[in-house]
Amino acid sequence: MAKNPTSGNYEDLPLNTGGADNKSSLVVCFGEMLIDFVPTVGGVSLAEAPAFKKAPGGAPANVAVGISKLGGSSAFIGKVGDDEFGHMLADILKKNNVNNSGMRFDHSARTALAFVSLRADGEREFLFFRNPSADMLFHESELDLKLLEQAKIFHYGSISLIEEPCRSTHLAAMTIAKKAGSILSYDPNLRLKLWPSAEAARKGIMSVWDKADIIKVSEDEITFLIGGDDPCDDNVVLKKLFHPNLKLLLVTEGSEGCRYYTKKFRGRVAGIKVKAVDTTGAGDAFVSGILSNIASDINLYQDEKRLREALVFANVCGALTVRERGAIPALPNKEAVLKMLQNIPE
Repeated sequence: MAKNPTSGNYEDLPLNTGGADNKSSLVVCFGEMLIDFVPTVGGVSLAEAPAFKKAPGGAPANVAVGISKLGGSSAFIGKVGDDEFGHMLADILKKNNVNNSGMRFDHSARTALAFVSLRADGEREFLFFRNPSADMLFHESELDLKLLEQAKIFHYGSISLIEEPCRSTHLAAMTIAKKAGSILSYDPNLRLKLWPSAEAARKGIMSVWDKADIIKVSEDEITFLIGGDDPCDDNVVLKKLFHPNLKLLLVTEGSEGCRYYTKKFRGRVAGIKVKAVDTTGAGDAFVSGILSNIASDINLYQDEKRLREALVFANVCGALTVRERGAIPALPNKEAVLKMLQNIPE
């Protein structure tokens, strides 16, 4: 393993500064956007919560906003209900300079809801309302083909693979983006309660595994995907999860940082220790940080020094996010990230 970096030329990282009109570095995020209901006090279960506060959620949408906040160019493709919550979510994307022209509104199904409790340790408990929700009813005919073809990176999760017709729409979008020359980025974002069974989740997540160019996965997700083998063993990870078409595999370890694997090298980048208030969106902030850099320097993963600097940047994005409640409100801008980087001791 390479040494952990604590300093670098972060000001020189190839982050976009052109906003949503910078088509050449556009990251298109596909999948769910929903309303999270979070207890107004921390450290309680859903049943114990005295009241809830609504907040925008959904991992692909979080990533789109995170990239935009960092000065990058992003768009979101997904479906919400033609209701107050759905239009609120579309407006939040617009206010955060995310291209929302690929959003669709369903007249018969509602925007998805999730109740999310924040335990004393900052971890979460989920209760979903999708019976079905609008995001599950996204049809291939509703895809914005022009937007897909503009994507330098097409990013997605696995929740949109659970039910038809959204699954077929997801697969079609991947095919269109790939044919147009996009890099495919995959963060499974396992939510086991949404799948019919653990085996269905494992099979569904792995069904598109060999299509991705970049994969980000957490330690817990690796444990789930590979079964009883040691998720910390590099050889196990490479044997079970690294496929011939993969350019970059990232394993996040929370406050401990992340591991990276390419065809040429592998290593670990140390995390940044902060007091966690709410871990919601930390992984999405990390993904935003690394994709923002890759979108502007598509061969970043081939240069280990530059990759490590970008991963420190991404780790800081995650660290800043856990210091505040909620995902989208807590996602940092580039200035906040650079300020924290300056305070990392050499």
